[in-house]
Amino acid sequence: MSIIKTKKILGGAIGNCVHIAGIYEFLRISEHYGMQTKFLGASVDIEEFAVRISDYDPDIVCISYRLTADNLNKILNVFFKILTDKKLLNNREFYFGGTPDCVKVAKQFKYFSHFFIGEEDHKTIANLLEPQKRLDQNEDVKVLQSRSSGHNLNIPEIHKDTYIMPMIRHHFGLSDLKNTIDGIKQIAEAEVLDVISVATDQNAQEFFFEPEKMDNSLEGSGGVPVRNENDLKELFNATQRGNFPRLRIYSGTNKLLKWAELSTRTINNAWGTIPLFWYSELDGRSKRSLETAIRENMEAIKWYADRDIPVEINDPHHWSLRESADVTAVVDAYISAYNAKKLGVKKYIAQLMLNTPRLTSVKMDIAKMLAKIELINELVDDNFDVWKQVRAGLAHFSIDMDIAKGQLAASTLVALSLDPQIIHVVSFSEAHHAAKPEDVIESCKIVKGVLRNSWRGFPDLTIDPDVKKRKNYLVKEAKKAIQIMKKSFIHVSSDPLSDPFCLAKMVNLGMLDAPQLKGNPAALGKVKTMPVDGGYDIVDVNGNVLSLADYINKSLISNRAKEIDNE
Repeated sequence: MSIIKTKKILGGAIGNCVHIAGIYEFLRISEHYGMQTKFLGASVDIEEFAVRISDYDPDIVCISYRLTADNLNKILNVFFKILTDKKLLNNREFYFGGTPDCVKVAKQFKYFSHFFIGEEDHKTIANLLEPQKRLDQNEDVKVLQSRSSGHNLNIPEIHKDTYIMPMIRHHFGLSDLKNTIDGIKQIAEAEVLDVISVATDQNAQEFFFEPEKMDNSLEGSGGVPVRNENDLKELFNATQRGNFPRLRIYSGTNKLLKWAELSTRTINNAWGTIPLFWYSELDGRSKRSLETAIRENMEAIKWYADRDIPVEINDPHHWSLRESADVTAVVDAYISAYNAKKLGVKKYIAQLMLNTPRLTSVKMDIAKMLAKIELINELVDDNFDVWKQVRAGLAHFSIDMDIAKGQLAASTLVALSLDPQIIHVVSFSEAHHAAKPEDVIESCKIVKGVLRNSWRGFPDLTIDPDVKKRKNYLVKEAKKAIQIMKKSFIHVSSDPLSDPFCLAKMVNLGMLDAPQLKGNPAALGKVKTMPVDGGYDIVDVNGNVLSLADYINKSLISNRAKEIDNE
């Protein structure tokens, strides 16, 4: 894509200021976006600055000053008087960078249009320079767009030598609608995230379209009590300030097609988030039978796919939350992506929840996620692209919020080894209380701090020998299990992995199982798992590790024997 004109930028530290790191970085970023720049360095005399403006004739003049604010007013008065006398003000923009106190002084001068205090990330600067951004086949930043209700959702395909960082999203929803609206306003004005995930209460998720079935005693339980379209529109209107963050919302646990249409129409849903097996009798979040839920979930996924809206299938970590074997979560990650592609999804968001189950080690966590990514990437082609979304695990956070802040930072740092396009920030407060606006803002700032220090040039954790060994094991075992599942049902369906009946039966028979599903009417719930060397594996009654393939085969033989006994 060509640009109309290459803008020229001139910048330096004025007067006796020697602090140049910030302005130098700004000019470097500007060059990346096609600008022509000239750096004047530190302690540039006022008269000399004016001469260089006259000689270079820049479109933008960047001035930095980070010393005592009391002296700045005089410096700027003299500077702009010289420029006025020499007629150097016209058709030119002026940017200022300095300490917060210096910025307060600079804001008294009408000539400045933008101000920087040094906390701005590369994305903020990129948005300012966006009109000059070059996008062609030779660049390493490819912007992928999805259109919904006339808006674009820009999700960059990240490479670590670029200046763009991952998108940041956070879940938010209080038990009172007004407080939630006010909170969204506060978060938007803080400009710390890109996407706010609306957390609705269980009544809304399950019975929004059947309000007569709501239990009033559970009002606001689990999130904001959204009760009509206008409530959703008010939530959307609350985002129209600050950095105008996008909104997204979960699929609902009942009437998913109606939820899809409603959320896209009212809040311009950034992307669809829908499970494959869950929000059913399997987790009790609706009364839908497992097979019915799978079928209806697929219909909702296809609805989004038909409109070229990205889809996230938030499925695999649900197995890990119930202490399934790691390989089970890997198998489900593949099945979820496989169905997304089969249903026409072109932009797939793979959610990768770390720290789950709670006793998982860092090495085994990375290995499990790499195994998921490797299998999912086998599906990638010109019509199916994958964006990785990482998040910290809910269950691992300490109730001590100071410790939890460290856990959030540590989990984010580990997650960066997966080169994510999206970071789903989980508030450090989760184990103690539902996130308030200030918790959301602080959590996002913690993540931004990790990104600032570690996004580029951090050692590659994925090449650790233990990580590679475990990843290869999980990939190999997952493929074996998938083949057994397909073979076991090929007489029922030509494509068992996308057949709701077959998928439900796989859970019924224990091919996909977790210890905490014991007693569930839709699952077998007989598998035993244990943390082994930091990962979770299936074990027999003696504590010996079993592969998922062996466990499935033994279960099938056992079930067949019971059937014969009953005949």
